[in-house]
Amino acid sequence: MEVESTQPRFAVCIDNTAYPDDLTVRTVYRVLPDESAARSNYLRIVDDTGEDYLYPADLFVLIDVPLEAQKALMQAPTHS
Repeated sequence: MEVESTQPRFAVCIDNTAYPDDLTVRTVYRVLPDESAARSNYLRIVDDTGEDYLYPADLFVLIDVPLEAQKALMQAPTHS
């Protein structure tokens, strides 16, 4: 049984063609844990609406973010 990390995860959007109102290319998004979605090659993303939704994983690249930047990204306002 795999233990879920408590560290926040982040991803950069590389393609928003199908979701231009909800995602912005080159924007860093918070990724929420969702094992079921991951098995289907989806990520649960907190998008520009401030809500979390499932998106195809190939629209993003997962990135490592330094702790100082994680704190700032966790407090960032949404892009409304």
